[in-house]
Amino acid sequence: MSKAIVIYYTRSGTTRKMAETISKELQKREITVDLVTPDQVDIKKLVDYDLIILGTPTYYGTMAAEIKKLLDDSIRLHGRLDGKLGGAFASSANAAGGNETAILSILSALLIHGMLVKGMAEGSHYGPVAIKSFDDRAEKECRSYANQLADILKD
Repeated sequence: MSKAIVIYYTRSGTTRKMAETISKELQKREITVDLVTPDQVDIKKLVDYDLIILGTPTYYGTMAAEIKKLLDDSIRLHGRLDGKLGGAFASSANAAGGNETAILSILSALLIHGMLVKGMAEGSHYGPVAIKSFDDRAEKECRSYANQLADILKD
């Protein structure tokens, strides 16, 4: 059975709702999921996961400091995450809030680890985004993204 970790940071609760939706959808696909915040992550154990997904609110067009610290700490795993599947999602206060750049900054770090990442042909291309709140559109994107990642793991 495949094993995933969904790591998120939240202040308003929107990013948490996204993380919970992605986690539940992965579990429906019989993937074991650990849903955690950055302070709950044992960096050394990231190598045990087939899928690593990071979620962040957007601050000044980039990820929250808590997610950045986790990625900075992950440098000690360099080369050991090679070939694993990764993804990212973000929330912001407005449409021009920097969701895409926040997601791309996370995906850049995953790519440097040698991880494989999945974009989305429909909707928010780099990963799910929520704008202002966790609405029906954001929920649909989270579910779709989780299923696309699950499809890759199941192949």
